[in-house]
Amino acid sequence: MSFAAILQATLDLTEEVDAVARPADAVVSDFFRTRRDIPAPQRGPISELLYILLRHHARLGWWLKRHGRPDTPRNRLLAWLVLGAGKTRDQVQALFSGVKFGPALLTDQERALLVKLQGARIDHPSMPEDVRYECPEWGAEGLHRRFGEDFPQEMAAMLTPAPLDLRVNPIKADRVEMLSALRALGLPAELSPLSPYGIRVNERPALNRLPMLKTGELEIQDEGSQLVAVVVDAKPGERVVDFCAGAGGKTLAIAAQMKNKGHVIACDVLENRLKRAAERFRRAGLHNIETRPLASETDRWVKRHKGGFDRVLVDAPCSGTGTWRRNPDARWRVLGPGLDALLPLQASILASAARLVKPGGRLVYATCSLLAEENEEQVAAFLAAHPAFRMVPLSEVAPQITGSAHPDYLALTPARHDTDGFFAAVLEREAAPIPEAAPIPE
Repeated sequence: MSFAAILQATLDLTEEVDAVARPADAVVSDFFRTRRDIPAPQRGPISELLYILLRHHARLGWWLKRHGRPDTPRNRLLAWLVLGAGKTRDQVQALFSGVKFGPALLTDQERALLVKLQGARIDHPSMPEDVRYECPEWGAEGLHRRFGEDFPQEMAAMLTPAPLDLRVNPIKADRVEMLSALRALGLPAELSPLSPYGIRVNERPALNRLPMLKTGELEIQDEGSQLVAVVVDAKPGERVVDFCAGAGGKTLAIAAQMKNKGHVIACDVLENRLKRAAERFRRAGLHNIETRPLASETDRWVKRHKGGFDRVLVDAPCSGTGTWRRNPDARWRVLGPGLDALLPLQASILASAARLVKPGGRLVYATCSLLAEENEEQVAAFLAAHPAFRMVPLSEVAPQITGSAHPDYLALTPARHDTDGFFAAVLEREAAPIPEAAPIPE
């Protein structure tokens, strides 16, 4: 497959991502499933180029606007080839030659654009800071407030591709043995610095090269997400609820830490996701997990099981600002509720899930957001409204986790920790009072 053909396939894929209201990774998966004509070795370069364009979306749009051109996938690709890949006008023209399977011939306007861009680079001194760091308008105020003078460093880290983080399933495998097995496959693998279950692979191999994923010995999970499960600190024999389980990644980690003993209930309002998660649970060899679809966060099941659990994890739906390394399209295409709708939803979910916590039990509130209004401010509002709960410092919950960006909560950022951005707060319900002994009659 020629480079020109790779460019045309990338254009086709980019147009689908722009047209379909679904996350880019799901669109990519469906695209290659239907395009059997694209050889496997070329699929990596095509998806890589797509993600390069997504990571440079604002800057490419700035250049196109500067020169009065519409922000289309084809113009973005042309601009990237000059500004990012450093190709000359003649080199680009040779690639857009109308050859079979390649891009159509350049128009006069497109050739003129190449002339205007020649000699420039993707960053320009006149660019606003938010454009240079690919920060969307809807998140700019909160992220500037969150990071202050560290904003450039933190946002620059989110423009780098995320590594492949794996979590070893201790029910089936040993971490050191898995590390050796990955290295035997020729992969640059190393133990994760923060998670006791993690292995990091510093490249993006074809996942079919990793048989351990099919056997349930390994799971794909960002190191920050693994640490959220560590903070839950569920013990063998306890009763635990993962209230917003989704695809079940944290549920798997929690159940494995419990050594397959006790009872974990994975809840979600999306029943189909729970059905897919159940297959992951079986593959991992975990039989202490039950799935429970909910109609909403205030489902009657919650009331019926009030005060029945040692640990309740609320991995709340959020803006996903912490995952922008992995999902750069999420900056520009808000596919779910906006921030205005998310904040009251998070508060409602947290308050409802709190009813499940027994006296002396713990409620863990987590997001993959970097915004204070979704994190610290939500926790502060909850504690003010629920005096039966107190905050448990991270140093008490997981003293092995050091370097958090917050003294009391788990707060991870790509720049500080080389993980996705994650937040987790541990809140403990006060224990039931010990009844006084009856007076001994004289």
